[in-house]
Amino acid sequence: MLLGDICTRRCGFCAVPKGRPQPLDLDEPRRVAEAVATLGLKHAVITSVNRDDDNLGGARIFAETIREVRHVAPDCRVEVPDVLNHNTESVPRLYRAVRSGARYERTLRLLDNAKKFSPGMVTKSGLMVGLGETMTELVDVFRELAVRQVDILTVGQYLRPSRDHLPIARFYTPEEFHYLKEEAMRLGFRHVESGPLVRSSYHAHEQADGIR
Repeated sequence: MLLGDICTRRCGFCAVPKGRPQPLDLDEPRRVAEAVATLGLKHAVITSVNRDDDNLGGARIFAETIREVRHVAPDCRVEVPDVLNHNTESVPRLYRAVRSGARYERTLRLLDNAKKFSPGMVTKSGLMVGLGETMTELVDVFRELAVRQVDILTVGQYLRPSRDHLPIARFYTPEEFHYLKEEAMRLGFRHVESGPLVRSSYHAHEQADGIR
């Protein structure tokens, strides 16, 4: 996770500390690449906190990290240019509570533009369940993502990090996760991970392998 450990947003589900971030660390790309090489990774998921204080500098850190990883580990797949993941997280009705600093339509637009600008790019998105959404709402979001040709979908159970975070409305059963996977596959996704412990990076290398 790049750009420090302090996030500028206050999403209701996330345990990452919120507040005023430290200045960007310009040596971070080199250290991340060194860790990738040391671990001998074949697939590296690169993500970050939100840095609304410095979007341009954050973009530079991302780009430099990708270049550094490519240099020291040319055979390692990087989940940014090789797979672009942008999580939807929840259904539109719950966005104000779940992702107060985000907009559902903006998420869809980003995924849509990714395919328009680079039709061959593998795109991916994920949702949490158990926050009070309905099955119909979930399938409606699946349909919106499928229209935008998202390749990989992840669906996992929301687990409350602390009492200060959003409460769990309910736990989904294995049968319900199976149903959601079947519905998503029927809509045309190339790969779907759906289960209680699924997260966006869950078996990420296998997800990408499965659609190559």
